[in-house]
This record gives sequence, structure tokens and C-alpha cells, in this order.
Amino acid sequence: MDYYVGLDVSLRSVAVCVIDADGKHIFERSMACEVEDISACLRDVPAGQCRVGFESGAMSQHLYFGLRAAGFDVVCMEARRVNAALSAMRNKTDKTDARGIAQVLRSGWYGKVFIKSREAHALRALLSSRKAVQKKCIDLANEVRGLFRVFGLRLPPRVDQGSFDERVRPLIEADPDLSHALLPLLDARAVLYKTYRELNRRVKQAASHDEICLRFMAIPGVGPIAALTFRAAVDDPARFTSSRTVAAHFGLTPRRYQSGEMDNPGRISKAGDRDVRATLYAAANAMMMRSVASSEIKSWGLRLMRRKGRRRALVAVARKLAVIMHRMWADNTEFRHGKMEGIA
Repeated sequence: MDYYVGLDVSLRSVAVCVIDADGKHIFERSMACEVEDISACLRDVPAGQCRVGFESGAMSQHLYFGLRAAGFDVVCMEARRVNAALSAMRNKTDKTDARGIAQVLRSGWYGKVFIKSREAHALRALLSSRKAVQKKCIDLANEVRGLFRVFGLRLPPRVDQGSFDERVRPLIEADPDLSHALLPLLDARAVLYKTYRELNRRVKQAASHDEICLRFMAIPGVGPIAALTFRAAVDDPARFTSSRTVAAHFGLTPRRYQSGEMDNPGRISKAGDRDVRATLYAAANAMMMRSVASSEIKSWGLRLMRRKGRRRALVAVARKLAVIMHRMWADNTEFRHGKMEGIA
């Protein structure tokens, strides 16, 4: 007999519900969100006849690899579809959510979520750390600018982050009141900027030591950040059956609403990883606006820009970059500046 286990996972606890093939409840419990505790709870359920399912979330990787190592058949389910099924239930509690997840698992009405490798998550953590520190540096620089205006001091519209300290510190030290209030803020920003430079160096080093990223960076406009972000987000190119679906996975294809005689295409869906979408857009902008290297994709984008405008053209080029990068990875090929066949 087959058994289905639904886990409603939170940060520190998990609600467990076990049902059989007919949907009959076997038992329900609540425990700490630890692989050892869940495995001990399911020790009376044969591992070969048991399928464990839970929604995607922050603890997905830990539970997925831990329970698989314990011998269970584990499924990480797409949270949006599970949420749509659970919304039909009258009451929302951890207990009823676990019941609903078990029933969704039994019915098969779910989409599987690909669990990335530990290496991909490590690259993503490096990129996220760099972005967080960079954002704090910009926030502190903007705070100094805002406080300067109160005293009638106006900085140039654009000051390079690397030279910000040497431009601002003499102005602060010349005024005792500003020195008392802003020098600690400037010192804190200097430490953060030094940390940002170290993280930026590590990102570039990781990209330069990765064969796939080096291949991506041969594309005009694609730098270490875009290459490493795409590399970490895809992780395994074989999980996409077609390169065209990669752009849709990252929300770069238009929405569509079709019913009867109505067929309305909309804006891009903006589904999936926001950071990947942003870096692909930035790479497209660099290719179109700053890169001097010519290529078929750039020529196509310039023609589209004259007809559709700059923003639409950049989104289209970003979408095509996602398709090209995946196809280069899957086929183990290099970027060709000439005409390329079979790309979206």
C-alpha cells in the first residue's frame, strides 16, 4: 500500500499528516523542523512505499536532501499551485495545511520544483552578500548627500563610489558640527565599501575560474555578475527541455489571457528569479548601449529599438540572451557573432 506524507513547514516546526492511497488519515503530528525528528516520526511507514511532499520555501534544500538521504521519495511542490488548492479549505491551520498538502500529493495535482545543488546556493549566497553590501554603501552615501543639503552643501550629481570618501571627508572635517555627526557615518561607509570590494573580487574570481561563465562572458555585454547569476540560477541545463522555456521561467515572456473570442497578450510575467531578470536586462543594456562589438543579436535589437522603443527592445534582447546562454551551455558551444539559427 502507498502512503503520502504532507509536511507543512515553518522555520522551527513542521506539521506532519500521513494518508493512505484511499485518502484515509493514518496519523498526524507536530514536531521540530529537523530531518532526524521527521525520519523518526515516519519510522513505522515503509520508506519504499512512502512519498513525502512539502511546499517550496526557505527550508526546502535542507529537508529535501536530508530526507532523500534517509531513503524517502521526496517531492518539493510549487508553492503557488499548492496555495491555490489549500485556499478552498474552510480553516487555515498548520494541521489542515498538512492534510491538504498530503491530498494534493496523492492526487498528483502539483508541479515539481527543481532543488539546486549546494554549489549553486553557495554562488547565490556570494552574489546576494555582494549586492546587500553594495546597497548599504549607496544608502549611506545618499544619507550623507541629504544631510549636506541642510547645510547648503551640494555634491555633484554623480560621484564615483570609490572616490566618494575623498570628495566628502574634507568638507566634513572643515565644519566641527558636521564632523561630530557625519564622520562616524563616513567611517562606517568606508568599512562597508572595503567589504564590497572584497566581495566583488571574489565574484570576479569565481567567474574567471568557471569554464561555463568564461564562455558566457564571450557574449558582448555579459560580465561576471550576469554570467555567475545565470549559472547559479539554472544550475543544471538539462532540467529545461527547450531553451525557449528558460526566458519564460525567469519572467521575460508576455502574459496571455485567452478565453473564447478574447485573446489579450500582456506585459512580461516577471515570474521567477528577479535577480536573474535584472542582470539579463543590464547585460542587454550594456550590449546595446556600451559595447562596441557587433553581433547579429545587437543588430536585431537596434532594428527592434527603432520600431518598438528602447525598453521593449532591451527586454527582447534580454529574453534572447537567456535562450542563447542556455543553448551554449547545453550544447557546449561558443558564442558566434554572426547569424545564429534556431534562436527565439
